[in-house]
Amino acid sequence: MATKPHPSTRTRNGKPARQRHAHASAAKKATSTSSGSGRRWSHRVAETSDAMDLDSGVFKLDDPAAIARSLKQSSERSRRRKGTPFQSAMSMLNFYINRAGKNLPKSRRDTLQRAKGKLREAFGRKP
Repeated sequence: MATKPHPSTRTRNGKPARQRHAHASAAKKATSTSSGSGRRWSHRVAETSDAMDLDSGVFKLDDPAAIARSLKQSSERSRRRKGTPFQSAMSMLNFYINRAGKNLPKSRRDTLQRAKGKLREAFGRKP
């Protein structure tokens, strides 16, 4: 009796299935980023995920205490969060800092880092 080969070992164009699929996904990934659809994924994440609803321009404030206050209020009001209010607020602050990366000026980064300390204080956590 002849047995049928496993689907992953069947070949088409001389390549096993796993190699065909790997090539197809790599080509798809290359085209999606060049067309611009993947350029603002962080905006889409902030808008559609279980991220909390933030006040507009909160990360542009100059006062670290004001940033912490706003994040605390937003995290306590929001129903779109998974963790505790503190976790959500700190997560959004870290998300903003990490996504800005090298484009974030040192003065702005320092302000946001001080806001982390103020946020910890606002929630009664140790600095």
